[in-house]
Amino acid sequence: MAESKDYIISSTEDGSVNISEDVIAIIAWEAMREVEGFGGPAAGIPGDLAELIGRRNASRGVRITTEEKSVAVDVYITVRFGYSVTKVSRDIQDAISKSVRDMTGVPVSAVNVNVTGIAFDKTKQA
Repeated sequence: MAESKDYIISSTEDGSVNISEDVIAIIAWEAMREVEGFGGPAAGIPGDLAELIGRRNASRGVRITTEEKSVAVDVYITVRFGYSVTKVSRDIQDAISKSVRDMTGVPVSAVNVNVTGIAFDKTKQA
């Protein structure tokens, strides 16, 4: 059975461009990975997002909501120990908004950062 996917559709006189929510989720994921202090995706992700993650491992921890002429992005993350949660969250909001807008031309109405934990660096044991 084919799964239903939402697309952001941009029509011109030459045709249309259809951008899958999956593409936007991957762009958001890659933008987050570049932010200093980003610890990774959340460990215990809420219900419907867990299903999403099972299908799209590359965009884990990211949920896209298609609105009329824009998208909203919800991310579920951990922040590395020793970093400011608010600064990392703001940097992630900025990075995602800029990357999605620059790469797709689609406006981002909101980036909701849900910090669910702290990531600790793994230390070597003697």
